[in-house]
Amino acid sequence: MIKYILKRCVYIFIALFVIVSITFFLMRLAPGSPFASEKSFPPAIQEQLNESYGLNNPWYVQYKDYLVSTAKFDFGESMKYKGRSTNDMISESFPISLTLGIEAMLLSVGFGILIGVIAALYHNKFPDYLATTFAVLGISVPSFILAGLLQYFVGLKLQLLPISGWNGFKYSILPALAIAITHMGFIAKLTRSSMLEQNNSEYVKMARAKGIGKFETVFKHTLRNALLPVITYLGPLFAGVITGSFIVEQIFAIPGLGKYFVTSITNRDYTVIMGTTVFYSIILLFAVLIVDILYGFIDPRIKLKGDKKS
Repeated sequence: MIKYILKRCVYIFIALFVIVSITFFLMRLAPGSPFASEKSFPPAIQEQLNESYGLNNPWYVQYKDYLVSTAKFDFGESMKYKGRSTNDMISESFPISLTLGIEAMLLSVGFGILIGVIAALYHNKFPDYLATTFAVLGISVPSFILAGLLQYFVGLKLQLLPISGWNGFKYSILPALAIAITHMGFIAKLTRSSMLEQNNSEYVKMARAKGIGKFETVFKHTLRNALLPVITYLGPLFAGVITGSFIVEQIFAIPGLGKYFVTSITNRDYTVIMGTTVFYSIILLFAVLIVDILYGFIDPRIKLKGDKKS
């Protein structure tokens, strides 16, 4: 297993190198300049700014400097926020985005599995139809639409929860729900399909033949194997609830990393765009690695297979 993890880490570094390179060249190929919107700047000042940020250097010099600084986890100074580095903005705002993302992830996984289990237990009955309808609606409606609906009905009409800002747990409930509902529906459908497949397997039929109750069979036998597709989805889910919160953070006026990322695209703030892209790529790649390791704890057969390969 140790060799397998080390091999995966090598692949992660190769993937990061490719992502850093693609991000760099896409930013350099984009037309315009990060200072083009500053119409009050005379040409001499703009030239001085280009020189100070190294934009006048040949592309290969800029590429080399960026690779070196990224290897040191130094993403450079922001080109729009004076006196602020990309690292400072990430360290300041990412904990807020992470808190919101973890809350959304817990909601989506917890309720998604519960809804999927209920749907499978009452297959082709009213609870199954109700759960399936909820899952389809959750998958179909985008998170920013859900955000607006929650703000209007729960926040404005019922006045149960605040609709914007970040000042305590109650401010995170509506945005976390807006992010979680889509993933919740997808997990519910995954769990339902996997549970129904496991219910027709030989070991479940054997357990029922031995007189083991329906619910005991589910929680002792069926559910563990049915969770494998959900575990597969956890890596992309973790990255999705973090990066997917960008627009939701804007809607709810949450001071997370999404605010800087969205405004940096509008402002052509190259250093912030590249820094946040690389940062989230690291999160996604290591999240997928952790999910692969979790397989061994869920299914020992996968662990033995991985150990044999490594």
